[in-house]
Amino acid sequence: MAIFNDEKSLRRKYGQLTAKIQQRMSELQAASSLSIIFQYPPAHCHELKGSDKGKFAVNVSGNYRLIFRPCDEPIPTKEDGGIDLTKVTEVCILEVVDYHSD
Repeated sequence: MAIFNDEKSLRRKYGQLTAKIQQRMSELQAASSLSIIFQYPPAHCHELKGSDKGKFAVNVSGNYRLIFRPCDEPIPTKEDGGIDLTKVTEVCILEVVDYHSD
């Protein structure tokens, strides 16, 4: 989404969450693969389930999560069909949500 490439728009929409969102995006960009992000406890990276299967989330603040998906084409998979996190080298940011509020 374009909003994640424009700090002014990001700040307008997310206010005080902006710095933490940018921190998480920087961590994702700096990681050589998605498997690295799973090693950072503060980020609490986890794969989503159900209709969001194939997407991932990292903590931003409180109940807010930065949602993203692998952008590698094709998405690298393991023999069991799961996503091979060691080979995911690019992610697409989708949204920031409080998915605990529903």
